[in-house]
Amino acid sequence: MASETVSDGTPEILIGLLAEPDRLAAFAAVVLGASGPAEVAERTGLPARMVVAALRRLESGGLVRTEGGRTVALVDVFKEAVRAHPPTPPDADADPDPAVSTVLRTFVRDGRIVQFPAARGKRRLLLEHVVTIFEPGVRYPEREVNALLRAWHDDYATLRRYLVDEVLLTREDGVYWRSGGPVDLEPGP
Repeated sequence: MASETVSDGTPEILIGLLAEPDRLAAFAAVVLGASGPAEVAERTGLPARMVVAALRRLESGGLVRTEGGRTVALVDVFKEAVRAHPPTPPDADADPDPAVSTVLRTFVRDGRIVQFPAARGKRRLLLEHVVTIFEPGVRYPEREVNALLRAWHDDYATLRRYLVDEVLLTREDGVYWRSGGPVDLEPGP
């Protein structure tokens, strides 16, 4: 059976390649400048045989390659995977509140915003739905925010500005975090 590579196209393959701690550590070391197995082993503290196996698997998966005797990380594959397989926004009909469901059915089609509501109240309901893609307490670089919002609307900059203006996202030095909107609390065990 042939192994899958990131060129096969899905973010799941990327996740699978980095799911093992030794491969993740080896990839991180290469991204941070380790140029070969000996340097990767030194930086990660992993045994040499484990490093060689991890690098071999990462290379066959398309995340690293050897150029002129140096191991280099192919980091653009992450951007390519997200562009080829954008994240799917949450289902617009999933809200139990009939008012929210009506707004979402009106302004969201196939998981994408077709038009921004002119009325501030309706726009706020839509934005509160969109902001749920951001995990409370997690800091997001602007590129990641843009990629997530692009799944909702091509004009992700306007969408991002609306979220910041409504204090659903907060921004500082190019880093964003969720600062408002509903939080789904699951009952404890």
